Amino acid sequence: MSFLTDIQTIRDRARQEIESGAVTQDYSLDKEQVVKLLNEALATEIVCVLRYRFHYYMASGIHKEGAAAEFLEHSNEEQRHADMLAERIKQLGGKPEMNPAVVAQRSHSEYVEGTSLEDMLREDLIAERIAIQTYREMVAFFGEKDPTSRRMMEEILAVEEEHADDIADLLFAVEPDNVENTKKLYFDEEIPGKSDAGQSAKGGGA
Repeated sequence: MSFLTDIQTIRDRARQEIESGAVTQDYSLDKEQVVKLLNEALATEIVCVLRYRFHYYMASGIHKEGAAAEFLEHSNEEQRHADMLAERIKQLGGKPEMNPAVVAQRSHSEYVEGTSLEDMLREDLIAERIAIQTYREMVAFFGEKDPTSRRMMEEILAVEEEHADDIADLLFAVEPDNVENTKKLYFDEEIPGKSDAGQSAKGGGA
């Protein structure tokens, strides 16, 4: 069998379009839209890095040690996600947006410090659930048209789901007698109509 496009044509085209980097002619998505979406995810990860790092330093109370260790691990993993996203944006010929003022505007989740360990855990769970929902939509958007970006977002999504599960478990440990926290709540900050509120959080993914 022969290639659908003969190899010489591919070679010639590659030489002519060398400045396009990883973007070839068969890339069918709107590159600017893809870069915009990836920059929104990048902003979300950067905000999560900072929020988790702040919580790591400020965690207090009887559950401080376990929670602080979790916060630090999550912060480091979110930084790895940010690096992956920045690299992919660069591959697509875009510019990773890291201007703090722009990052704050584009992030899907907010930077909320919290005044207690319970507040910190609740804000982190809200942020993780928002990221999970929006990242799932991005996975569907990329589909087979950009499998590289899709696989990257699937990898990031899997870790965010683990983070949400970890935080839910910690919230149970911190407030074991609070009935409201024995279920996944629908938070005002979440995307309307897409919550799995009311389902048991203990032992389940986000």
